[in-house]
Amino acid sequence: MTDDGAGRILTQIKTTDFDREGCDMSRDTSKANPSEAEGSESTEDDVHAHWERVVGRRSFLKGVGLVGAAALPGSALFTSEALARSSRITGGDIAILRFLAAAEEIETDLWTQYNELGGVNGGNQAYMAALSNLDSDMPQYIADNTDDEISHAAFLNAYLRSKGAKPVNLNEFRTLPSSKATGARDKGRLTNLQSLDVDTSWYVRYRSTKNPDLGASFPQAVTIRREPAIPLNDTETPPGLPAPVPPVGAQETRMQAIANTAGFHFAFIEQGGSSLYSVMALKASSLEVLRIIVSIGGVETNHFSLWHDKAGNAVAQPLAGVTDPQTGVTFPDLNAKGGELNQTNLILPEPSEFLHRSLPDCSIVRPTLDRNGGAVAAIDGFTADRLFEGQSPKFFRTVRQLAREADAAERQLH
Repeated sequence: MTDDGAGRILTQIKTTDFDREGCDMSRDTSKANPSEAEGSESTEDDVHAHWERVVGRRSFLKGVGLVGAAALPGSALFTSEALARSSRITGGDIAILRFLAAAEEIETDLWTQYNELGGVNGGNQAYMAALSNLDSDMPQYIADNTDDEISHAAFLNAYLRSKGAKPVNLNEFRTLPSSKATGARDKGRLTNLQSLDVDTSWYVRYRSTKNPDLGASFPQAVTIRREPAIPLNDTETPPGLPAPVPPVGAQETRMQAIANTAGFHFAFIEQGGSSLYSVMALKASSLEVLRIIVSIGGVETNHFSLWHDKAGNAVAQPLAGVTDPQTGVTFPDLNAKGGELNQTNLILPEPSEFLHRSLPDCSIVRPTLDRNGGAVAAIDGFTADRLFEGQSPKFFRTVRQLAREADAAERQLH
């Protein structure tokens, strides 16, 4: 190649420094300066110096799979560089993905327990029947939701490995006991579904015109305290129980209250994921990481919409009015209370305040700020839910550190 050819290439190529230390990746880019006057000539020494940089650049391009890039037209080269740049990830991107991988492992664990007992191939017929009182397709939906979470966790960890970053593995914390009911596998768990305090304020929030990101707070739609969301054993709730509507007898009523709790818990988990992914998307630097977050986050929102609908059937006729004979938890007829904040078929997000109260109300996912929907908020919500009841101090240190690092991530514009 001639010296003139080298000069032309230099006007097309952007030199890039790629710094990688452990799992922290960042980049700095600068353009080679063209000559200040169109007619000016470089000295021979300058040309040779530039050519040495071209040779070095070609070696780098070969290393990232752009063999022969120096021979490409300028437009093709810039396109290749744009694609490469979009997939480069920062330390903040990695922190986001590692927390999301941990969250998906946690979700996978709880959904696996639901699926073992109540999924389409579940092993507890009485639980499946009680869930089916909320919707006849509940077992299929549970199985599908479980598969989705498994795929999310597997993909996020595989992507982290593909970038040379450390994946998340919470296996050492699978120490919590399984249910003793028919259908549950006897193995250690990350999560505890046996005595939940389910936050049901999401039900009111998504029917309200107020926004938690602007300071609003919401009451509980149903008070669910220390209530199991899965059958605990075969003594209280035998696996062969019928599931009449409304339930009759203490055992049938107990099982229906457990299934109703699950219905509200499903929606609680997935509305949290909907907000979490929305918050994390605002922090991503890499376009590829942003694509991952919004693609998975959309599915979390889809899950929430589904479970929002099914939860309402637990507090509408003909099933409304169930009271657990052991805990006293009651699922009232919310429609009988009147008003849109209670109406069970209003499952789509009511337009609410957004950004500023001076702007028109808008139907949105909410919250989408760190303090209410970020990573630390998600762990706090799970903890208040008693989802981690019995977990070790090390577990809490681990997930909280992952959460803090994710919330600290900031979008870097290049």
